[in-house]
Amino acid sequence: MKKNDIFNAAKFVMSVNAQQKLGESQAEVAFVGRSNVGKSSLLNALCNQRSLANVSKTPGRTRSINVFSVKPGKWIIDLPGYGFAAVSKDEKDNWHSMLQHYLSGRPALKAIFVLVDAYVGVTKLDRQMIEWLNEMDLPYMVVANKTDRVAPDKNDDQRQALALDLLVVPEAVIWASAKTGAGIADLQDIVFDLLELG
Repeated sequence: MKKNDIFNAAKFVMSVNAQQKLGESQAEVAFVGRSNVGKSSLLNALCNQRSLANVSKTPGRTRSINVFSVKPGKWIIDLPGYGFAAVSKDEKDNWHSMLQHYLSGRPALKAIFVLVDAYVGVTKLDRQMIEWLNEMDLPYMVVANKTDRVAPDKNDDQRQALALDLLVVPEAVIWASAKTGAGIADLQDIVFDLLELG
């Protein structure tokens, strides 16, 4: 099977509100980012599907752990967005707890893709997430989405600024756009290798 065909075959499996309900996988990667960073659109672009993950104009609509299977036992996980303003403090606390329990409690988790907005830049919440992942010694990569909103002549400067802000080398930032497809093939290659889909 070709790489594209494998991603094309991805399908929604389940949505749960606690990592204990997930069961076991052979390997999984997770996508996390603040609300409105374009996570669902990026997942759809990754899997060459228009409506695999629900895209909403209302930030914070992903309120559970959503599982997509690429091959049996090989999962892509869509995690709730952080920084959602239109919900109660209790609900925010529940989501943060769900995120932390998932991220720190999955032996099969190969990497976490932290999405940041290439145009807006790194937010306080993005920094907090990266700091927490570093403290927990969890493997992660940074994906700068919405690069189509950055003027071409500003690309290098913005990428360097993002990297500097997150204390990583610019090459460690995956520069992507769900809208134009830029960087999606690179992201597919990385996920393909991490999940050992070959």
